[in-house]
Amino acid sequence: MPRISAATVADHRARQHAALLEAAREILATTGVGALTPAAVGAKVGLARSSVYRYFTSTADILTQLVEDAFPRWTDRLHRSLAEPGSLDERVRAFGRAAMEFATSPDQVLMVAVQEAEVPAQCHARIQELHHSLSMPLQEVLAAEGHREPAVLAALAWAIVREGTRLLIEGAPAEEVTAVTLDTLSRALTPPGQSPGRPHPPSTISRSRP
Repeated sequence: MPRISAATVADHRARQHAALLEAAREILATTGVGALTPAAVGAKVGLARSSVYRYFTSTADILTQLVEDAFPRWTDRLHRSLAEPGSLDERVRAFGRAAMEFATSPDQVLMVAVQEAEVPAQCHARIQELHHSLSMPLQEVLAAEGHREPAVLAALAWAIVREGTRLLIEGAPAEEVTAVTLDTLSRALTPPGQSPGRPHPPSTISRSRP
């Protein structure tokens, strides 16, 4: 039997690891953290439990690795949203849309699961660190635009997005919530002396909610 090169083995392990992470995300999204175990993840991709333990040592380890996988992807997506050509207002709105998509994605379910699960304290600390990184792309753009206190503004902007997302989760009309959230974000981040982007027509959120 010909020898398998190290590069090929590494590539195989990377693909296998990615498949296991995807299986873990599906289990978490569909049946919850209580069903998330190394054995269940392995069964979903047809891998023996003993083989799964080469990648994950426990449910807490699975959650930790899912977190480490999710945040860089979303941080990159937020960076790209702000790198698109256009005015600051257009880029801020693109950032807001991408941020709201994160907050309503299966990866947000992961954040809730980690909070509910028994994971080491250092995992919680790492999540806080990574969550902070999501606002960094906006903070960098605001600093480049000459805003004073860009870190404070970026944190407040993320709070606006978070509240908009909460309304979506509670069942408020998605189109209206998204539009008003982006308008609020635009007004909050428009430099003094400039006009914010064109606002969305008056909201009907209060009339639509039960």
